[in-house]
This record gives sequence, structure tokens and C-alpha cells, in this order.
Amino acid sequence: MNGKYLLRCPGCGRSFPDRYTLDCPSGCDVLLRTVYAERRLTPRSLPGVFRYKDWLPVEGHLKVDAGPVSYESVGLARELGLSNLTVTFSGYWPERGGGMETCSFKELEAQPTALRLREKGAGVIQVSSAGNTGRAFCQVSGLTGTPVVVVVPTAAAGRLWTTVPAENVCLITVDGDYSDSIAFGREVCSLPGIVPEGGAKNVARRDGMGTVMLDGALAAGRLPDYYFQAVGSGTGGIAAWEAAERLAADGRFGSRLPELHLSQNLPFVPMVRAWEAGRRTIVAEDMPDAEASIARVYADVLTNRHPPWGIRGGVRDALLASGGRMYAVANEGARSAGRLFAETEEIDLDPAAAVAVASLARAVEEGFIDQKKQVLLNVTGGGYQRAAEDLDRYPVEPFLRVAAGSTLDGDLRDDIGAWLAEQEVAAYA
Repeated sequence: MNGKYLLRCPGCGRSFPDRYTLDCPSGCDVLLRTVYAERRLTPRSLPGVFRYKDWLPVEGHLKVDAGPVSYESVGLARELGLSNLTVTFSGYWPERGGGMETCSFKELEAQPTALRLREKGAGVIQVSSAGNTGRAFCQVSGLTGTPVVVVVPTAAAGRLWTTVPAENVCLITVDGDYSDSIAFGREVCSLPGIVPEGGAKNVARRDGMGTVMLDGALAAGRLPDYYFQAVGSGTGGIAAWEAAERLAADGRFGSRLPELHLSQNLPFVPMVRAWEAGRRTIVAEDMPDAEASIARVYADVLTNRHPPWGIRGGVRDALLASGGRMYAVANEGARSAGRLFAETEEIDLDPAAAVAVASLARAVEEGFIDQKKQVLLNVTGGGYQRAAEDLDRYPVEPFLRVAAGSTLDGDLRDDIGAWLAEQEVAAYA
């Protein structure tokens, strides 16, 4: 292999250089994989997520000290009767070294994605989000000056804040849900110079999230037997599976892949329903009364109507390969689990992370796991209370507000085009 890494298509087996490539050039309906020249995990003396630079699809690094932090749980482990519980925390928790100031593991995705785009010279990135991902990309924009177009539901606009001024963000709010934001994001990407972030197809996102598995395995000295995470798109679960395969190939962390235990928040649980029915595709009956169901969940960042479920290398394949399981968690169960974590570990949780804790408690209660084996709990967000006390917050003001189902008509196209032109002028100022 010439260079640090190549992209490989699991469908046709073709390998090729990365040009911010999201799809197989031969048209295979798969998730591309990164293949790194470095086969052994060697942490670097770099800040945050770039400690794992050898297994990230970037050449340089950002001077941002925000990465996953892993530790052996005492309080929660004792409460649940677990002998070996590793918590990997992605949020703001200074006492534990947690420096993600947006309080979400989405920073693990945003940093390598923004850098990959810059290195490949592909254009200005467009991100659709239910809140947390958008906030993470706004934060990276504020820290680095990287321009970004973020599209979110209007109801989620209040979640778009940064801890440094972010002057290169074009925030567009859509009067609808997450899926409506995704649809309008596609419209925006029809403009020359704007490229889609790519979602699950973006190897930088997946490998960035995969650092949770790397960090947890390093802390425990081995691959876990069980991995717990709440999922909306399920990309984090795919990332954990891929990272575990790299660790297994390394040979120093064990050879058995961990079981993936993934959870969603009732009443919107399309992947759980498809999994229980044994379907490769998600159908309408998996999302009954979708709009009303989405409005009722505790963790609305978990409400993706179009997750990468049946695509080759997607969530279903990851669950099957690992012998995993899915859980449907009710709102009260998630809230109760969040309180339990705060009491035993002394930090507040993002609602999605509370869903994961609830699924872990249920797995123990119903005997789905061996309580003496190694467990890795991915706490995907937390520390909001500490962050509010310690850090400044800068709201990201919307640039445009559009109705659900809007197309990129003349005025909208002109407005976004004008913003894009300003970014090009600023880049050369």
C-alpha cells in the first residue's frame, strides 16, 4: 500500500485512493471501508481523538483536546452487579479528563470529517442533524474557521450553541422533523461548492466514532464481551463493529468480537421492529404514526427514519456478525437510568446515553449477559450541568427558516449562494 490508507469496497473488492469518496465507483450498494497501512493500534501523543490518528482517514490533526475517556466503573457496576464494567464517556467532565465542550460524542465524528474534507479539497460541508451532530460541527467550525451548512428541525435550533464564536456557520431551520431536515439538506447540496457530509457513508465519521471502542479496549486491556449503545442511525454501532475487527486483527486484544447491544427509545423503534421481524429492510409498519411517535420520545436524537439498516456493512450486518441484540426502552426507564447514573457516577447524562444505561440494566435483569464478563458502555453524551457552569455559550443564529418539503427555489438558492460567496472571499482575505 502506498500511503496511509485506501478505501475498499466490500462488494466488489476494489481498493482505491480517497477523494472524499462516499460511494463505490462501481456502483455497489455498500458502506466503504478504510484499510490502514498500520495494522497495530499505537496511540500517539496528540490531543483528543487524534490520539488514534493512525486509524483515522486524515493526514494531519486538529489542535482540539476532545476525545473519549474510559474508566472502570465502581458505583454503577456495583449497583448492577457487574464485575467488569468499562465506561467510555464522551462529554464534558473535567475531573475525568472529558473535554468535549458540546457534551456529545458527535465531536468524534465532526473533527476528522472536517479535516478530511479540508485535506481533500472537496468544498463546503453540509450537515443535517437532529441537534447534537449539528452542534458538534458548529463547534469545530468555531474552533477552526471551517465553513459549514447545518440543517436542523426548527424545534432543535436551541441546541445549536458553541463555546467559542462560530462565524462561519450557515444554520437553516426546517419546520418539520429530522427526516425533513435531511431532505432539505439534499436540496442544498445541489449548489456548486457544497458537498454532503455523507452520514454513515462517511468513513471519517465511522472511524471517529470507532475510537470509543479503541479507547475502551485500551483501558480494559482487551476487547469487551458486550458493547452497549443507544442508536438513531446506528452508525455508532457499525463503527464499533469495524473498530473491533481492527483490534482483533491486531492480535493483542483478543480475537472474539463483542456482542453489540443497541437500543432505541419507545415509541419510535424502527430498527428494533425490523430486527425482531428478521427483515433486511425497514417498512412502514416499523414506524406506525411516525410523526406522533417521534414527538413522544425522551431522546429525540434517536429518531432517524432512514437508518443504514439493510445496506451491506450496515447495522443489521453488524448485529448478525456479533451475535448482538436490540432493546426498546420506554421514556420512564431511560429517565430512571439517567438518575441512577448521576447518583452512582456523579455526572448527568444526555437522554440518549440514559437509554443505553437502561438497556444495560435490562440486560442484567433478564439474564442476557454474563455479569462476570467484560462490558463496555458507550456514554454518548453528558456533563451539560458542568458545562453550563464552566463555559460560555454562544447561540448559533439561524440564517434561514424554511417549510418542510421546500425545494431550493430562486430566492433560497440566491441567499445560500451569497453566503457561500462570502466564505470564499473570507478564505482569501
